[in-house]
Amino acid sequence: MSTAFENHTIYQIPHDQRHGRVHDLFAVWFSTNLTLLTIVTGTLGTGLFGLSFPLSIIALVLGNMVGAVVMALHAAQGPMLGVPQMVQSRGQFGSFGAMPIICLVVLMYIGFVASNFVVGGEALDTALPALGHMPAILLIALLSFVPCCMGYRIIHAWSKVVSWVAGGVIMYCLWLGYRALAPGTMADMHGSVAGFCSTFTAAALWQIAYAPYVSDSSRYLPADAQGTRAAFLTTYIGSVTGTILPMVLGSMIALYAHGAPVATVMAHLAGAWATPVLAVLSLSIALGNAMSLYGGALSAITIIQTFAPHWRAALRERTLVTLVLVGAALAMALGMADSFLKSYAAFLDLLMAVMVPWTAINLADYYLLRRGQYDVPSFFRQDGGIYGYCNIPALGAYAIGVVAELPFMQNGFHSGFLARGLHGVDISWMVGLLVTTGLYVLASPHRNAPNRRA
Repeated sequence: MSTAFENHTIYQIPHDQRHGRVHDLFAVWFSTNLTLLTIVTGTLGTGLFGLSFPLSIIALVLGNMVGAVVMALHAAQGPMLGVPQMVQSRGQFGSFGAMPIICLVVLMYIGFVASNFVVGGEALDTALPALGHMPAILLIALLSFVPCCMGYRIIHAWSKVVSWVAGGVIMYCLWLGYRALAPGTMADMHGSVAGFCSTFTAAALWQIAYAPYVSDSSRYLPADAQGTRAAFLTTYIGSVTGTILPMVLGSMIALYAHGAPVATVMAHLAGAWATPVLAVLSLSIALGNAMSLYGGALSAITIIQTFAPHWRAALRERTLVTLVLVGAALAMALGMADSFLKSYAAFLDLLMAVMVPWTAINLADYYLLRRGQYDVPSFFRQDGGIYGYCNIPALGAYAIGVVAELPFMQNGFHSGFLARGLHGVDISWMVGLLVTTGLYVLASPHRNAPNRRA
């Protein structure tokens, strides 16, 4: 098999094969965010929450800067442990205790990929009407599937191309959008506290959504303090800058969209360059999808390996699992009505809410209790090795953290009574982080002594 294909899956990357480069992480997380979905998220501040353009920018920048701290802390775990993020969760929850959370993560991946298929397919169909809607979706699916199967090296190489091409398109559109702003827009500071907080939360959760798989890309870096610091900084800077630029563009577009689809407004804004602009931003979605499929395949393999500890997945198995995930996402994208997709988007909001207590436990365990010291071979034993089948304090803290979020939650399925008192501002993720971290640390005093790391 060509060295262009990655043969490693969920198992620890040997130290003599840590060929990752620090600057690659910047390109990966910068390019992954240069998509139409990021632009759509940026429209929320001015289009939905009623903020002026300057206030929307401030809320988006602050939200991304805060949320990216969480995701970059997960990225810093990759070099030290050399395993995917969800495998490492067995060190907190036990071999079977981690299963429900990993299953939720796989479901989240499928939903994200399906949403990208729909949004990217519509935009590509707008750019190239002769292609057709369904072929456009299938093309994006193919462009997502191939680099995901080839693995780490190809994803990183493609991210560099997308960084330059899609980055240039975003900067060009920002210039066009700035020229189209009405006089006095930059001096307008109207808006509400609730709108500012909601925009801040949307930006922060965009970053936190990467937590379950951000270390999947950093696990090839050298296992030393320098590699850990570099993984944090390059991931943080790449993700923040790559997200803020298209979100600011989204805030601009919402000022004169008047309810029109983002792709339509982008086409009008770009004028004669509408086709290449939409084509580039549509196809760049495939890179983000490849990242989601890559993490989803590793998580699905982790589920299978829990019940078959002696089974060792390689390239063929990862390809088959990826194909199943693509099929599930395509079925959702092609066969579901728009109303269902809207409901599923609300369901993804709920999935994100139940992921926040997981990230709190993972970070508290890694940085406060074990200080990065784990027995990696125990991750792959059916009985969990020194971590056991289930860690009751972790599961208890997780459950209480989810319950504590409910009164503060505001989405399409649930409106908490405290969220209504806060004028619909959803701060459940902040509550979940604080409550779960405190409970887990208090319930696990005996774990302050770090374990041996193989």
